[in-house]
Amino acid sequence: MKVVTWNCNGALRNKFEKLEKLDADIYIIQECEDPNKTMNKKYINWAKNSLWIGDNKNKGLGIFAKEKIKISHLNWSHKYMEHDVKYFLPFSIDNKSNILALWNHKNHSPNFGYIGQLWKYLQVNKHKMSNTIVIGDFNSNTIWDEWDRWWNHSDVVRELNEIGIDSVYHQVSKEKQGEETSPTFFLYRNIEKSYHIDYVFVPKHIMNNLVKFEIGSIDEWLKLSDHLPIICEFKVE
Repeated sequence: MKVVTWNCNGALRNKFEKLEKLDADIYIIQECEDPNKTMNKKYINWAKNSLWIGDNKNKGLGIFAKEKIKISHLNWSHKYMEHDVKYFLPFSIDNKSNILALWNHKNHSPNFGYIGQLWKYLQVNKHKMSNTIVIGDFNSNTIWDEWDRWWNHSDVVRELNEIGIDSVYHQVSKEKQGEETSPTFFLYRNIEKSYHIDYVFVPKHIMNNLVKFEIGSIDEWLKLSDHLPIICEFKVE
């Protein structure tokens, strides 16, 4: 099974043909438009097996799968106490395995923006996630941890580790969180302002079946988005 995550920086209708050359089984795309609210027929056809969430029809979180694959939205809670968190799209693949796709959002929160949203989501749903791939644009890195918070990037990584889920990049590269040498995001598409903020976290038994892990090249993808895609391929038992 090949899975790709990519923040497309909008207008996926003009970029999906490039994306589909990766021949993934599942694409997890941030900042894409709702395929049910577009006039682009080619995009509509490409997205006929999809899930999408968002508050703005032009910028949400989408899952796009090959026709043979059954993807089903899981009814996990998106509320922490009385607050909605954004954006999390849990789904099952052929009713066998689960993926939590995410696009961490500031969500108008002065304290719990981005990684704080995922921290909140974990407090409510962590008990369901021991056999789940967690993948997407985290908008976060350990380098931005703050000393007086308990919902930092490092805290979220630790909580995922406690349920047996670890970052594929860090397992493959042997680099520590916050010391990544391969960026996934370029602020304003500036090579000098690069960060690693997109991740794939998987349970140990899935990590053991890893066939391929790759970050898309700057030359090929930076002209399309400020993010590079991450490509993962796993052997299915």
